[in-house]
Amino acid sequence: MDMASSPRTVEEIFKDYSARRTAVIRALTQDVDEFYGLCDPDKDNLCLYGHPNEAWEVTLPAEEVPPELPEPALGINFARDGMNRRDWLSLVAVHSDSWLVSVAFYLGARLNRNERKRLFSLINDLPSVFEVVTDRKPVKDKPTVDSGSKSRGSTKRSSDGQVKSNPKFVDEGYEEDEDEHNETLCGSCGGNYNADEFWICCDICERWFHGKCVKITPAKAESIKQYKCPSCSLRRGRP
Repeated sequence: MDMASSPRTVEEIFKDYSARRTAVIRALTQDVDEFYGLCDPDKDNLCLYGHPNEAWEVTLPAEEVPPELPEPALGINFARDGMNRRDWLSLVAVHSDSWLVSVAFYLGARLNRNERKRLFSLINDLPSVFEVVTDRKPVKDKPTVDSGSKSRGSTKRSSDGQVKSNPKFVDEGYEEDEDEHNETLCGSCGGNYNADEFWICCDICERWFHGKCVKITPAKAESIKQYKCPSCSLRRGRP
């Protein structure tokens, strides 16, 4: 893969991650019998690949050193007949999760700190391959970067010009504990996050605030390159 033409933005890298993840999940669930049959322990070291076109493949690892992308776990076929089938699939799923994240952050090598954080947040909002394969989470995904980013509330631009996401996405994919829904509190009034209200995040302490509590409107937030909450503004002003 030519790095000049590979995914570069957070959205492009997440799209690549999602497609590869979909392929791997299909191999380990919907197409599991075919996948199981291809992983013959008598063959050479085999890897499970998920491709950006949502196709999966069991094949030998790339010959070039170093490879153009991080490689999946090598030799997944050798343990197939020495383990319970479900345990073996779970093991492949765990290694696949590790590979998917490593590819995403390899592609994101040029991202800045806030972009890497946003990329991980998007990835973390989806159930892992292991969770899907072991039935810990439903297969249905949360909204993708294309649809999920239109969640209610508001966003703001940070100092690098990137749009910060809401403290919470609209949860349409899988259930989370109630505590997780209530963990984002306004740094000013202590109130819980409400998706119907405008919120803004401090670029210094990274706490979230009701816009009305800090007298910031959505229109005003768009013109702020770096927002400092009242507390951080006072601290920065001290000698």
